[in-house]
Amino acid sequence: MRIPSVVVAAALCALSTPSFAAGFRFIDVPADAEGPALTGALWYPCAAPLGTVQLGPYALSVSKDCALSGDKHPLVVVSHGRGGTFLGHHDTAEALANAGFIVAALNHPGDTASDKSRIGELSVYVSRPADIKRLIDHMLGASPAAPFIDPSRIGFFGFSRGGYTGLAVIGANADFANATALCGDSPVRVCQQIRNREFPGPMPHDPRIKAAVVADPLAIFFTAQAVAPIKMPVQLWASELGGDGVFLRDVAPLDTNLTAPHEYHIVRNAGHFAFFLCPPALVQTAADLCTDPSGFDRAAFHKEFNAAAVKFLQDNLNRQK
Repeated sequence: MRIPSVVVAAALCALSTPSFAAGFRFIDVPADAEGPALTGALWYPCAAPLGTVQLGPYALSVSKDCALSGDKHPLVVVSHGRGGTFLGHHDTAEALANAGFIVAALNHPGDTASDKSRIGELSVYVSRPADIKRLIDHMLGASPAAPFIDPSRIGFFGFSRGGYTGLAVIGANADFANATALCGDSPVRVCQQIRNREFPGPMPHDPRIKAAVVADPLAIFFTAQAVAPIKMPVQLWASELGGDGVFLRDVAPLDTNLTAPHEYHIVRNAGHFAFFLCPPALVQTAADLCTDPSGFDRAAFHKEFNAAAVKFLQDNLNRQK
């Protein structure tokens, strides 16, 4: 069942006054039998004053290493896009922490800015959802934040290849053969593996996730049958203009094929990277990431996008209480 975007449009600009400051600290998940070590960061509610933490090109409006505060909070796990980092969606993480969520974001080994060793391998499409499962295990287990998390209220946010990751981890079974025609005779490694039917598996799923926000996902592996197992609410976003291998023509069928309750938002006049808030330090050096069509205001869009994502996750995770 689709929830038309007009039903939620009024909420897009309704940014509520934050109840908390956003705390920030780094996290490490040790290597184990299920996979390699994971690195990332945690945003969370705290009572300390905000400051600015500069990490590379990113200026974070957070209170570093402040004590966690409050009662049991919902948890949101975050998956970045191809070759991205756990900092790429810090503004969304800050908005969620300000609203009372604990947010955990990670670098996907082999598919991150500092380690691209497996970025072109088909196996990352299975290891990515496995990373998310292991991150949730850590957050509910060994993490110092565990006593502050309500394990019945876990959500997800992901962009691009991270959006793929979200659909996979909440139940979709990727149909890798569906991309055969798109690959044609391309010599890239992932297409060679698809043509040779060197499909990885099985696909890891995690029923602990109760709602997901998915922005411009890589959707070429998701047929109607592939997404049929998804039962939890999804907020699906698509850029009108697309880019970086993600196009509206591929994302739009998810609106028809998802049988679970979901919202579908098309962001008009937006390219794929509109969901990434470009830090000023990158504007001159990463034009492919930071340039928008005339008339599109990325900063204004992010205020609306973050407000809508916060409201969707609040509404759907609070139902789990």
